Amino acid sequence: MNGYRGRTAALAVAGLLLAPACGAWEFKGYGRAGLGGAEGGGRQGCFQLPGAPAKYRLGNECEDYWELQLSDDLYRGADGTVLKLEGMASLTHFYDRSPSFDGDNGRARLPQLWAALQPPLLGGGSVWAGRRYYKRHDVHLNDFYYWNPSGTGFGLEDLPLGRYALSYAFLREDTVEQPDKANRHDLHLAGLAPNPGGTVELGLSYVQKAGQVRGAHSGWSFTAEHVQHGFLGGENRLVAQYGQGPGIGLGQTGELTDDRHVSRLRLLDTVIWQVTERVGGQVLALVQRDREAEGRATWRSVGVRPAYAVSEHFKLVVELGHDSLEPARGATRRLDKLTLAPTLSAGPAFMTRPELRLYYTYARWNRAAQQAADPGGTLSDSGVFGASRHGSNVGVQLETWW
Repeated sequence: MNGYRGRTAALAVAGLLLAPACGAWEFKGYGRAGLGGAEGGGRQGCFQLPGAPAKYRLGNECEDYWELQLSDDLYRGADGTVLKLEGMASLTHFYDRSPSFDGDNGRARLPQLWAALQPPLLGGGSVWAGRRYYKRHDVHLNDFYYWNPSGTGFGLEDLPLGRYALSYAFLREDTVEQPDKANRHDLHLAGLAPNPGGTVELGLSYVQKAGQVRGAHSGWSFTAEHVQHGFLGGENRLVAQYGQGPGIGLGQTGELTDDRHVSRLRLLDTVIWQVTERVGGQVLALVQRDREAEGRATWRSVGVRPAYAVSEHFKLVVELGHDSLEPARGATRRLDKLTLAPTLSAGPAFMTRPELRLYYTYARWNRAAQQAADPGGTLSDSGVFGASRHGSNVGVQLETWW
């Protein structure tokens, strides 16, 4: 981020923080902050398999991160018309570095700023425009946003079709780091109830050919998600996704020069359970297969985080995670990770926050993962653990949302 961007983001953050004094704004957010280091000395290194899109996060996050979100109904008409404004500032600071939000030590951004108009004509639906987190779906265990059509654009949201709800969005920019922009169209259908306690959501995304990019192609993706509510006191989420060309982002925009011979298939199942007041957790099983110009690649991931509340405000939490990546060329990379975390919590349930954790994390990886790591990266032979193919971290972390 350059100096101008940093000052602009800082002013936006200040505006969001001061806005509650100006009206009846609703304030929501998320935050985590901590301090950690490698066992035996040195900075904490986070363990993520090279080429894998996500990592198991308990005791394995190397930054403080906050999202501060404000929303307000700016106008309510006598006929029921509502005009809503929503904005969010995000703040990141990396461990073991001097505080900064205008450089490599951290950043301040405005990832959301959008308005929505809900007139009676749309029967509960709305028309919106701006930059927003749009219909995101994630796995909390590894912070993986497997379905994330967010971006900058406009759309019609939750238009009622009987018991169903249809949404359409036109988006131009996924993220500020996206070097080349392409038009993306997103259709979303919700409200399907194929079985008692079960709901289905369907999504179709089409990425137009970017005329300004030499060798660009169009692409598409499709997502189907079934959620069984009340499963083991929580939910079971089963997801199937497929995309071709720039559609391999599976909701977002992939490489614009990929053609129809490049594809991605992803299947995942995740369960959050709360079988008693004190016994909860989450498990994930995922496989992703890519067809690339160089050949085929497969990412497999399985992880579990059980939690037991010893008392009303004290939990014992364990997380086990395994990732493997079979690249189009070269040997299969593997990473295993274990975290033990005695935790103070606001309540005994698995998803209750805030939580204050003391953690110990141990990981091991194979030579292929070490050789594929970026120089200086945690798994590389020039990283914090040197030529070793195992390492551990200790630390403390606060996580909360409201």
